Amino acid sequence: MVIKKVSLETVCGITSKIPESPYNEVAFAGKSNVGKSSLINALMNRKALARTSAQPGKTQTINFYNINDAMYLVDLPGYGFAKAPEEIRAKWGKMIERYLHTSKKLKAVFLLIDIRHAPSANDKQMYDWMVYQGFAPIIIATKLDKIKRSQIQKQVKLLKEGLNVLPETIVIPFSAETKQGRDEIWELIDSLVAEQEETAAT
Repeated sequence: MVIKKVSLETVCGITSKIPESPYNEVAFAGKSNVGKSSLINALMNRKALARTSAQPGKTQTINFYNINDAMYLVDLPGYGFAKAPEEIRAKWGKMIERYLHTSKKLKAVFLLIDIRHAPSANDKQMYDWMVYQGFAPIIIATKLDKIKRSQIQKQVKLLKEGLNVLPETIVIPFSAETKQGRDEIWELIDSLVAEQEETAAT
C-alpha cells in the first residue's frame, strides 16, 4: 500500500454510535502500552498521528484512520489497564464488543502482544473471545527490537502456546523502532482488503 493520504476521520467514545463505514476495515487490539499507537504510526508512515504515550490506557476511544479514501485502520482502546476504574474498563470492553459485533466492513483483527513476555490472562481472554466471535486474530508480536535475534523463535513459540492459538494462526514479529515486520503486515492487509473488493465486484 502506497500511503498518499491519511486522516483521523472518526472518534467513537463509550456512548457513540459505531459509524456505517463505506470502506473495508482492519482493527488493532492490544493491552495498554503494548505499542499499538506506535504500530499504527509506523503503518501510516506518520510520526505522531496516533498519539503514543508512556502512560498506559491513553486510547479510550475507537479511532478510525482513513487511508487513501480506500480503507480504515481502526484503533481499539487498550484493554487490561489496571489503574482505570473497573466500571470504565467494563465500558471499554463493551465498546470493543459492540464494534466487533456491528461493523459490517471489518475484514481482520490484529491482536498485539509483547514478544518479551508470555501472554497475560487478559491477552488470553481477548484472543479466546475474538475466536468465539468468529474471527481468526492475526498476532503481532511487538517490541521485537528489545530481544536478541536468537530468541525470536523461542518467544513466538511461547506466544502461540500461551494463547493456545488455532493451527493456521499468523504471528508477525514487529518493531516500531526498526520497522521490521511492517511490509509483511501491509501485504496481509492488502490481500485481505483486495480480496473483499474483488468479491464485491463479482
